[in-house]
Amino acid sequence: MAELFYNEFFRNALLAAVLAGISCGIIGTYIVSRRIVFMSGGITHASFGGIGIGYFLGINPVLGAAIFAVISALGVEYFTKKAEIRNDSVIAMLWAFGMATGIIFIYITPGYAPNLMSFLFGNILTVSLPDILFMVILTCIIVIVFVLFARIILFMSFDEEFARIKNIPVQFFNYLLISLVALTVVINIKVVGIILVLALLTIPQNIANTLTMSYQRIILYSVLFGFIGLIAGLMGAFYLDIPSGASIVFTLVIMLIIVKVFKRVVKS
Repeated sequence: MAELFYNEFFRNALLAAVLAGISCGIIGTYIVSRRIVFMSGGITHASFGGIGIGYFLGINPVLGAAIFAVISALGVEYFTKKAEIRNDSVIAMLWAFGMATGIIFIYITPGYAPNLMSFLFGNILTVSLPDILFMVILTCIIVIVFVLFARIILFMSFDEEFARIKNIPVQFFNYLLISLVALTVVINIKVVGIILVLALLTIPQNIANTLTMSYQRIILYSVLFGFIGLIAGLMGAFYLDIPSGASIVFTLVIMLIIVKVFKRVVKS
């Protein structure tokens, strides 16, 4: 076990697990409490368009995904409030548009098509130092925002109309928080992939919600369970030689089942 820490890729993976646990624990609690999981799924898949454009332009695909995801998130927030289009319709169209855009740009990119498996299903062992730096910066921003504006976010999570009555700039915070959701999705693409990242944003929160109803404790427990699931999934992937993204999500689901069963047994 100790020999693994001599490998830089494994140390990077552990750092990524810590940062992903924190960022997804905080943002995921907001997503679940606001009931915008489907919106987050649309943003997640729309980011694939940015990956395709990034490959076509010869820039970092993750940077392309970040820009595309933020623009998509702000677009969803705007159109669902201003346009006469149903929220779920906007999200579904964005979901399809992002995936289609990514496929088109990858197809027309000169040379061999890149291997997209790591973006679709993730591989935490491929996280690099620049990725770690990006994760550190964003995680710090998320923590600062949620500490400074904890009461405002709590109001908005459960009663947006009450927040408006209190003269809170709700629209500004909606745009800010949905942008943080988009960036959190992007920085965790390499950890579990586009297809599986929603699991990291919802499963630890549901485990935590099984144990407590307190918003602050759900965040703390989500960070803890997310980190445990990430580390256990990483170790399972390493020793069993299976895809890390799938291993992490599988571990989180097993944890959820165990907690649910344990609570039911205790109650009975």
